[in-house]
Amino acid sequence: MLKVALKMSKILLLVFFFLFPLLFCSAVLSQTSHLNIIEIKDSINPGVEDFIQYAVDRSQEDGAECLIILLDTPGGLMTSMRGIVQSIMNSPLPIVVYVYPSGAQAASAGVFVTVAADVAAMVPGSNIGAAHPVTSTGEDVPGVMNEKVVNDMLAMARSIASERGRNAEWLQDAIRKSVSITAEEAYEENVIDMVAADLPSLIKKLDGWEIRKKGLIKTLHTEGIERRTIEAGWQHKILRAISNPNIAYILLMIGLAGLYFEISQPGAIFPGVIGGISLILALYAMQTLPVNYAGFLFILLAILFFILEIKVTSYGMLSIAGIISLVLGSLMLFRSPDNTSRLALSVFIPTVLTVSGFFVAVAALAFRAQMAKPQTGKEALEGLVGEVTKSLCPEGKVFINGELWNAVADEEIGEGEKVQVVSVDNLKLKVKRISVR
Repeated sequence: MLKVALKMSKILLLVFFFLFPLLFCSAVLSQTSHLNIIEIKDSINPGVEDFIQYAVDRSQEDGAECLIILLDTPGGLMTSMRGIVQSIMNSPLPIVVYVYPSGAQAASAGVFVTVAADVAAMVPGSNIGAAHPVTSTGEDVPGVMNEKVVNDMLAMARSIASERGRNAEWLQDAIRKSVSITAEEAYEENVIDMVAADLPSLIKKLDGWEIRKKGLIKTLHTEGIERRTIEAGWQHKILRAISNPNIAYILLMIGLAGLYFEISQPGAIFPGVIGGISLILALYAMQTLPVNYAGFLFILLAILFFILEIKVTSYGMLSIAGIISLVLGSLMLFRSPDNTSRLALSVFIPTVLTVSGFFVAVAALAFRAQMAKPQTGKEALEGLVGEVTKSLCPEGKVFINGELWNAVADEEIGEGEKVQVVSVDNLKLKVKRISVR
C-alpha cells in the first residue's frame, strides 16, 4: 500500500508540474488578449461617472490591453467630469476616448474627458469644444464667481494639456470663447491624437502605439485580439435613468402624491413608503438637473392648496388654485437652453392631469368622510328609525338597525308603531313617536 501511495504521489507531482505552466500561460493569455469597450451616450452625470469608474476598475482586474470609451455627450456636471478625469489620468490601464459615431460631440465637460485620455480620437463628422462654464439653467455664472470658475477650469485645462502633450492654448479658447472645431481641425490643432473612420480603423491604428504611463512606456497590441463590451449594470442604469428630467419629474409627482395621501389618510403606510422613496430618488436626480426652484416651490404650494381643501370649505376654489400652481410649477421646473434637460410634453400633460385628478379625488373623499354621519357610537344611532316590539309605558323595547334595544319615551307608544331615536344614555334609547300622515 505504501509503494502504491508513493507511486501515485509521483504521478500527481508530474502532472502538476506539466499542467501548471500550461494553466498559468492560458490564464495570462486570457487576460492580455482582449480589449474592453464601453459606450457613453449621455450627459456627464453621477451615473456616468460611476459607470466609467466601474469599467476602469474591471478592465484593470481582467487584464485588458486597454479600455476604449465611445463618447457622445453634450456636457454635464463639473463635479462628475472631474471624477471621470481623475479616474482616467490615475489609471495604470491605457484609456482611449473615441468621439463616435459620426455626428457625435464632445462638448463642454466632454472636452476634458476626451483630452484627458491617453489616446484621444474622433470620427470624421464629429466635433469638440464649447467648454465655457455655465449655471444649471444654461446662463453665465454671475459676478466674481464666474471669474473663479473660469480660472479654475483654465488651470485644469493647462494641467491636462501639459500631462498629455496637447494644445493648451486651444483648450483655453474653448473655455473662454466657447470655440468648437471638427475632428480634422482638432487633429491639426494637436487637440487629439488621431482621426479614425470607424472602430476597426481605430483599433488598427492603436496597434503599436506607445503610451507613457507613470514613467513607463507601454506599447499597445490591439490587432487581432478579442473585443469585449462592458454593459452597464442595473445600478448604473438606474442612476443614469433617474437623471433624465422626465423620470425625475414623474418620481417627484409620485413622491408628493404618496406623502399627500399618507397625510390625508393616516395609517395607509404603503403610499407613504412609496412616496418617501420616490421623493428621495427625485431629489437625488434633481441635483444633476437644471432645476428652477421657483417651479419647485410652485409645486409645493399646489400640495398646500390641496391639503387646505380638506380642512377648509372652499367649494373647489383651492383645488383649482392647486391645479394652476401645479401646471405653472411643472412648466418652470426644468429650464435649459438645450434639449438634454427639458421636460417632454408627452410626459408633462398626462402626468399633470393624472396627479391633479388624484389630488382632487383624495381631497373630495376626505371632505366627504368628514361631513358624513358617524357609523358607530351614540352619534350613529341618533336619528335612526325603528319599530316598537314591546309597548313603551314609558319603558319597553324597540327593534332598530337589526338589533333589539331597551328604550324609553315621554308618552305611551304601542307595539308595532314606528319610532325615532332622540338620544342614547347608557345603552338605553330615548325615542319619540313618528307621526304617520
